[in-house]
Amino acid sequence: MTADRETLRVYGKEVDRYAGLTEDLDRLPALVDFIARLPRGGHALDLGCGPGWAAARMAADGLRVTATDATPEMVTMAANAPGVTAQLATFDDIDGVDLYDGIWAHFSLLHAPRADLPRHLAALATALKPGGWFHIGMKTGTGEKRDPLGRRYTYVTEDELDNLLRTAGLTPRESETGEEVGLDGVLAPWVTILARG
Repeated sequence: MTADRETLRVYGKEVDRYAGLTEDLDRLPALVDFIARLPRGGHALDLGCGPGWAAARMAADGLRVTATDATPEMVTMAANAPGVTAQLATFDDIDGVDLYDGIWAHFSLLHAPRADLPRHLAALATALKPGGWFHIGMKTGTGEKRDPLGRRYTYVTEDELDNLLRTAGLTPRESETGEEVGLDGVLAPWVTILARG
């Protein structure tokens, strides 16, 4: 199991404050675009769903949504959204073949150890239907360290993430970079990549 106890403790303690930071993200252009690419009524996985803002938007737009998170408090909050099936699960619990039309991994896999990223991505690629869409967001940089709140992070470069996706059998199609202040109050650079299965 790669779920880090200290990271989960922080999210459990900060669930309400984190939900407040994400309450307007359901209009995020990347999410709107992701939903538009999936078939109406398709099955989407929101991996590391947090309070469920993306899962709720996907369900409201007609998708069948499975939302997973390793923090019980986040799962409870996500389960309140109509049409969302929320489950307590770590990245290691994701298995199955050709299950999802789309997988939304928006700044969740950055909490996995770097050594585990290849196998997590391979499992997700296997769970994605052929031709399905995979969205991933990660903070950019190098190394692994804890943030001021104690959460464990793995930082990647855009090229490194591109290579990890290709090695897993996914084809990167679009990317975006930027920087944002997170829950810890620190401005951090990031990258998102949309890939095809």
